[in-house]
Amino acid sequence: MKIIEMQNVSRYFTLGSNKIYALKNITLSIDKGDFIAIMGQSGSGKSTLMNIIGCLDSPSSGSYRVNGFEVADMDKDRQAELRCKTFGFIFQKYNLLTSLSAIENIALPCVYYGLENKMRIEKSQKLLKDIGLEDRAQNKPNELSGGQQQRVSIARALINGGEVILADEPTGALDSKSGETVMNIIKNLHKSGHTIILVTHDRHIASFANRIVEIKDGEIISDKRKNDTVPEVKRRASLSKKSSFDYFRYQIYESFRMSVKAIAAHKLRSLLTMLGIIIGITSVVSVVALGNGSKVKIMENVNSIGTNTVMIVPGKGFGDKEAGKIKTLKIDDAEALSKLSYVDSVNPSIATNGLMIYKNRSLLASLDGVSAEFLQVINKKLQSGRKFSVSEVKAAAAVAIIDQNTQKEFFGDANPLGETVVFNKQPLKVIGVMAKEDNFGPPATGLHVYTPYTTAMYKILGSQEIAGITVKVSDNVNSHLAEDSIIKVLTARHGAKDFFTINADSIRKMVEDIANTMTLLISCIAVIALVVGGIGVMNIMLVSVTERTKEIGIKMAIGAKRRNILQQFLTEAVLLCLIGGAMGVLLALSFSLAFNHFVTEFKMILSLDAVLIALAFSMAIGVLFGYMPARNASNLNPIEALARD
Repeated sequence: MKIIEMQNVSRYFTLGSNKIYALKNITLSIDKGDFIAIMGQSGSGKSTLMNIIGCLDSPSSGSYRVNGFEVADMDKDRQAELRCKTFGFIFQKYNLLTSLSAIENIALPCVYYGLENKMRIEKSQKLLKDIGLEDRAQNKPNELSGGQQQRVSIARALINGGEVILADEPTGALDSKSGETVMNIIKNLHKSGHTIILVTHDRHIASFANRIVEIKDGEIISDKRKNDTVPEVKRRASLSKKSSFDYFRYQIYESFRMSVKAIAAHKLRSLLTMLGIIIGITSVVSVVALGNGSKVKIMENVNSIGTNTVMIVPGKGFGDKEAGKIKTLKIDDAEALSKLSYVDSVNPSIATNGLMIYKNRSLLASLDGVSAEFLQVINKKLQSGRKFSVSEVKAAAAVAIIDQNTQKEFFGDANPLGETVVFNKQPLKVIGVMAKEDNFGPPATGLHVYTPYTTAMYKILGSQEIAGITVKVSDNVNSHLAEDSIIKVLTARHGAKDFFTINADSIRKMVEDIANTMTLLISCIAVIALVVGGIGVMNIMLVSVTERTKEIGIKMAIGAKRRNILQQFLTEAVLLCLIGGAMGVLLALSFSLAFNHFVTEFKMILSLDAVLIALAFSMAIGVLFGYMPARNASNLNPIEALARD
């Protein structure tokens, strides 16, 4: 039965307007179980003929059929299946992958067949035993002699059945003894029913064959058969057929495994490839963490002016030149607002500057007249002492609460409680000290004193006017609705709107929007670093494809389909980016821990969302920038790839 049928097959290469023929009108048929030697001098076209038979190359014209099927009608993947399941190659230069052990080289064609790992190992171990190399299973090719490497190559050709063995000068790189050993193995393969197609220029090697075809200048000049005996071809047990899902799962696993090996084999190059991704991911995660931390700190500072508070100030707005002339805000307004159902507390305020004296030391200070509820309204706490009582406010008591700066300047480490200070000739008894404010930014530098607003009005300023009113809205009330209502109440009381309001919630939202915008802006800059890193990955992968062209050719020759090559290089790129992303996250975490240890003003707050998005983005970069190199690898011509050193 014919397994190979060629009719008027030609192969030519175009050089300018000229056609250079490697083969001319070759007509050849080979029976199953035949042992044929194709002889000819270098340049005669014998290797080109074998490459066409093995579907590594395609004829320029003519018909070529395998088992009755026209090869020209098959796509590249179907031809790859033929190389995987029907043909087995034995190359003159062995073409073993240097990064794999002997047993892994033998098992490699089974990967593209979809055979699970356990069965691959069992079949490989049996073949190693058959060729007498069971003790060399874990040796790399550079740890084997030429004859041993060629025996590994033969075992690889047989792993998927090797119905047709294509041997291209199998003894050309061997000494005579090793050559005889290899030829005896090939002869025994013929006796066991394999179809052998041997390419050689050595008549002694050709004498092992039953049929000798001589080729010269691309044409067959003789076709002689020594005998008509063809061994009985035994039906070979086919490898178990896997489901599409199992096949896909095995391919993903093998792509991952081979990618890990490739990355580990070139550690420095892999690290340099990942460097851009590492820097980009570290930048993105760190910037978001810094943004989160600063936003939290800023919001704490905003909240320190009062939660759900509305400030009422004379004038039409900030910068109003007439604001100083408006004297309509009164204590009665504050009392009226305090009676509203949605108001939690009210703090009328009066502010002035003056000379503060204690014993023989005098300094300029600022004084704020406040209500008994001012701590609650402005969301501040005392470090020591007590707040003003309602009765002290009503009685305009001569009491004061001082800040940290005032305590430090006048009292140092001594306890100021119960001591008397003089402000603008008015003696005031210190009953409390404000807690230190942990604010983001430069610390307060002035001296501040707080007294009841009645004391400030009647005993210090001698005026009935107040500078402003701060209203704290109840927690369950919308501050903006409350603000609208307050404006209506005061406008009705004054007969006109001669004041403006400042809603702390609006300030908080404005600051939050600014913080978010800044985080987004800086994150975009960090994303640019990621894109630059992705371009680096693409460039290195393109170099990797060039360096590993021979490896790609070998894999295609033993049955790898284009999608297998694409999948492996794409997996490698994604894996590089994911590892780089993970290293970037760890680096950002380390930086965050160090930052939080040494910086006390605010903390970096890592975001799980930012980490997950960064990792997903790094994987997307691997797919995006790894696709072109992977596609280039998968589109390589097998015969051209094999010829690359």
